[in-house]
Amino acid sequence: MSLPDFQIKDRFRGYFPVIIDLETAGFNANTDAILEIAAITLGIKDNCFVIDECFHEHVMPFDGANIERAAIEFNGIDPFCALRGAKAEDEVFKSLCKFIRKAQKKSDCQRSVIVAHNAAFDQSFVNAAIERHDIKRTPFHPFVSFDTTSLAAMSLGQTVLVRACEAAGIKFDQNEAHSALYDTQKTAELFCHMINNYHALGGWPVAKPQDKSANT
Repeated sequence: MSLPDFQIKDRFRGYFPVIIDLETAGFNANTDAILEIAAITLGIKDNCFVIDECFHEHVMPFDGANIERAAIEFNGIDPFCALRGAKAEDEVFKSLCKFIRKAQKKSDCQRSVIVAHNAAFDQSFVNAAIERHDIKRTPFHPFVSFDTTSLAAMSLGQTVLVRACEAAGIKFDQNEAHSALYDTQKTAELFCHMINNYHALGGWPVAKPQDKSANT
């Protein structure tokens, strides 16, 4: 099926999708440390969503942050290892917001929406960090998000990221999993696959350009 040309701003009513993944030191967004964050923006090529730019930083725990031993044993991150090259949380999130605002403006979108696997988790940590550092110019919508877990369940019959990628024919190295950068890359590939495949199947009809002759 051939679709009329469209831009990102046309697809999600002016929202700009940003794929995000975090590694944290627990499950409580208000008390537990963020240790790593990655974000990927998208572009359009040949009427398909494709990966565009990437933001990635290791993060120092904020003052007073809780660190659950089980969490760091699971993700294998030593929060205070100098070799991580971690930056202060406020610096990372100010840079992230600047990066997203620039990409959002380039796509002529009004607001950015977090896309993530189990999006409520990542969104809660992003919102908490933005509030913690009183960042006024946040590009992110405070509560709207796109959850690739739900999209994968609907379109691929899978909910676990690795299983959904396998079902979509996307290579996934489990040895690289639980790295924010790798998981964001794979989530972005999965999101693009599902949205593009939906288009190919005839979903989401793009509005046809107006016939100017009708008004003459």
